[in-house]
Amino acid sequence: MSASHVDADTAARLVADAVTAPSMHNAQPWRFLLDSATGTLELRGDPERAMTRTDPDHRALHLGCAAALFNLRVSAAWNGLGAHVALLPDPADPWLLATVALGPPTEENHELAALHDVLRRRHTSRHPFGDERVAPALLDGLRAAARLEGCRLTVPDSWHTETVLALVRDAEHHEDMDPLARAETASWTTGAPSPSPTASPTTRGDGIPAAAFGPRSAGAATAPVRDFGRAHPVPDRGWAVFEKHPQLALLGTPADTPADWLRAGQALERVLLRATADGLATSMTSQPLEWPELRWTVRDPLASVGHVQMVVRLGYGPSGAATPRRPVTDVLEIR
Repeated sequence: MSASHVDADTAARLVADAVTAPSMHNAQPWRFLLDSATGTLELRGDPERAMTRTDPDHRALHLGCAAALFNLRVSAAWNGLGAHVALLPDPADPWLLATVALGPPTEENHELAALHDVLRRRHTSRHPFGDERVAPALLDGLRAAARLEGCRLTVPDSWHTETVLALVRDAEHHEDMDPLARAETASWTTGAPSPSPTASPTTRGDGIPAAAFGPRSAGAATAPVRDFGRAHPVPDRGWAVFEKHPQLALLGTPADTPADWLRAGQALERVLLRATADGLATSMTSQPLEWPELRWTVRDPLASVGHVQMVVRLGYGPSGAATPRRPVTDVLEIR
C-alpha cells in the first residue's frame, strides 16, 4: 500500500490506537494532522495540555506524545503499513514533534503488529502487587525492548530501590508544600468514576477518574504509586497493604534533549506493552523526576544510564482501571 492510499478512515483507526498511550495525569497532550495528499501524519504537542508547574521543560509531554507515536507505529504495522518516522523535523517549529510517512510494510512490522492485541489491555495499575519476583528472562525481554528504541532499562538493586522510594516520598512533600503543584494535579483528577460507553457527551474525556486511583495505603510507608485521591478524597475508596519490596526499573537515555525524550517515550510504551503481553502489571512513578533537585539522584550510580526518564514499577496484580480517552475527532485534523 502506498502512502497516497492512506485515507481519513485509515488515519482515524491509527489515531484511535495511538491515543491509548499513557501520559502525565492522562492529559493526552497530542494532536495529529493528516496531509491527505501525501499520506503523512504530523504529531504535534498541545501546549494547552502542558503541566506548567511540574513539567516546565515539557519533558513529560514529549514522553507521552512519543508513547502515542509508538502506538501509531504498532497500529500501522497491524494494518499492513510501514511507518517511517522523522523526529523533530523542523527546528523552527518545536511543537511539531514528529512526522510519520505511511507506506509499504517494513522489516519491523511483524514484531510491532504482535503488540497490537495488548494496546487496550495496558493500564496503569495503582493497586498492590504480589510478592512473586519477575523472572530474569522477562526482565531481559524488557531490556531488549528498550534497546530497540535506543534506550536502556536497568533494574536497581535493593539499596538503590529504597533510595528511589525515599525520593518519591520527598517529591510528595515538595508537592504538598507547593500550592501551584497541588492545584495542577487537582485540575487533572476527579472524584467521579470512569465514563461508561453510554455516558453523556459532556463527561470529561481526560484526567484521572476515581476508579483509577487505586486503594489508599494501609502501611506506614508511602505506596509506590502517586495518590491522586489526596486531591479529591473518595469516601468509599478503601485501604490496602502494598508490596514491601516494589520491583522497579529505570528507563534512561545517554543525553537529555527533546529527541532523547521522544526516543524514551517510544521505549517506555514498548516496554509497557511487552510487560502487558508477558502478564505483568505496571505503573509509572514520575514524582521525583518532576523536581530538578531530586531527579539527578534517581540515577543508579553503578549503572551507565545518563538521564533517568521514567521509573517503572513491575509485578503481578490487578491490571488497573481504564482511563477515559478524548474522541479521535478532537485530536485528528485532516487537510
